[in-house]
Amino acid sequence: MRLAYYLKSFFIAAGAACVLQVAQAASITGAGATFPYPIYSKWAESYKKATGNDMNYQSIGSGGGIKQIKARTVDFGASDMPLKAEDLDKEGLMQFPVIMGGVVPVHNVPGLAPGQLKLSGQVLGQIYLGKITKWNAAEIAADNPGVKLPADEITVVHRADGSGTTFLFTDYLSKANADFKSTVGAGTAVKWPAGMGGKGNEGVAANVQRIKHSIGYVEYAYAKKNKMAHAQMKNRDGQWVQPDDESFKAAAAGAQWDKTPGFAVVLTDQAGKQSWPITGASFIIMHKAQADADKGKEVLKFFDWAFKNGGAMATDLDYVAMPPTVVKLIQDAWKTQLKDGAGKPIW
Repeated sequence: MRLAYYLKSFFIAAGAACVLQVAQAASITGAGATFPYPIYSKWAESYKKATGNDMNYQSIGSGGGIKQIKARTVDFGASDMPLKAEDLDKEGLMQFPVIMGGVVPVHNVPGLAPGQLKLSGQVLGQIYLGKITKWNAAEIAADNPGVKLPADEITVVHRADGSGTTFLFTDYLSKANADFKSTVGAGTAVKWPAGMGGKGNEGVAANVQRIKHSIGYVEYAYAKKNKMAHAQMKNRDGQWVQPDDESFKAAAAGAQWDKTPGFAVVLTDQAGKQSWPITGASFIIMHKAQADADKGKEVLKFFDWAFKNGGAMATDLDYVAMPPTVVKLIQDAWKTQLKDGAGKPIW
């Protein structure tokens, strides 16, 4: 009888502990930019191991992420195009940067090694305008002396969905090529005069890999992961540079986060001999008034954990972690801008 009593007590206690563990586990959802998807996935996996909590992220493009957070169908949205301060105020939103990285031109030209081809912003803009149509065009050949360029037609690949990666790419081309600025301009979704679309960084990468003599643009982690050939680029200081975390850091060095409303810093075409010209930050967007304060707090716990523990993982994937001084600015903004239904700070 005594054994039965102890066994019964044991199973009751074990069951209670199990229920408590389930109750304590939290799950948050986010959606948006494909640019940071590789690092968000890595962070989510490590966070789950460390805390038992889930972060589920849908890589659907910045445009989709903005729509979903406005509709309150996710706990946070993500965009590589920062929203303007007036748009944030109008919608009752706040945003903060989480990670930085680079967008790179990728190509599928047989015989050219990764990083061998050189493309200036002016030439890249003309390719995406459909005005340079062959790989051996004089404008490309002029920047690539001694490189054997094929006479084949260039197949241009761009994003088919609303995309922060497209914003960074077109924002840069608008700064580097006046013709591109007046014809296409900068935006998450633009009217492309040439080429074919792919959904997400994944779709663009897949199309470039599949189609010989094509060119596209993706976040650098996708280029590395898929062993794609990228191009060198000429930066604002006239230097030819390769994409890596050091050239992304160089571009981000002069960012004035504390002087820009809504942290809406755009890092394209930055000065500096080492700067990669198509660098950008990815932003998290949340409602200032949190309908579910506990969920809002869990979102902040995840990104607080990522700021403290995710730097090495970011470097491994050639992203750039936010500097500690910027993290403090971000967390100060959490304390003043994010509140529960009673108007009390959630952080």
